[in-house]
Amino acid sequence: MGEFDGLGAAVTGGASGIGLATARLLAQRGARVAVLDVRADDRTGPLTFVPCDLTSDDSVRAAIGAVVAAFGRLDVLVNNAGIGAVGTVEENPDDEWMRVLDVNVLGLVRVTRAALPHLRRSPAAAIVNTCSIAATAGLPRRALYSASKGALLALTRAMAADHVGDGIRVSCVSPGTVDTPWVGRLVASAADPDAERAALNARQPTGRMVSADEVAAAIAYLASPAAGSTTGVDLAVDGGMSGLRMRPTS
Repeated sequence: MGEFDGLGAAVTGGASGIGLATARLLAQRGARVAVLDVRADDRTGPLTFVPCDLTSDDSVRAAIGAVVAAFGRLDVLVNNAGIGAVGTVEENPDDEWMRVLDVNVLGLVRVTRAALPHLRRSPAAAIVNTCSIAATAGLPRRALYSASKGALLALTRAMAADHVGDGIRVSCVSPGTVDTPWVGRLVASAADPDAERAALNARQPTGRMVSADEVAAAIAYLASPAAGSTTGVDLAVDGGMSGLRMRPTS
């Protein structure tokens, strides 16, 4: 028997990358899993795909309602959906700031707000947010993205304090550079893709990018009933990027 047997889970941004890896892992461990994504379709398999636009409160509430109608419950919410942004503080115009914050911050707020009444009824409620090492480390030309993830980190801690009395645990994972389709597109658009990939690999002391499956494993731990005393945690999955200070090798 899996540790998530009998539990219902929803994963936002679950059509690819970290979200899809997480949804598959939770399903393997016994959960009934709904993927909430703007690209949701009628795929076959153990996952339930529900169309959801995080920028619309009506869409979010309809999606959460569909999950609860299908499963009869909601126990685990993984707020994974997010979009990237490249540039310094002066390179992104106001409308780009609004677009990214609307998805990365307010999107999480909308989904959590809709899910809370159902999570309060769960005996094993957990929320896991996908943050980033960018919330705590200064990365070049990631001003907007870093601001959105810094807000998410602060929200995680505030939500953990607000809802511990409801029996809802709230934590987040902070990946380093993850080898996802978005990063792949970023690498492909570089003037020298090979050099760009090498630089992104080297940013982690382990010498390689983090895999989506590694982040999914951390999310599953934080969401698991076995981690019942873990809340308000920011778990780094970053190849040592946040804590290690390596000496140059040459």
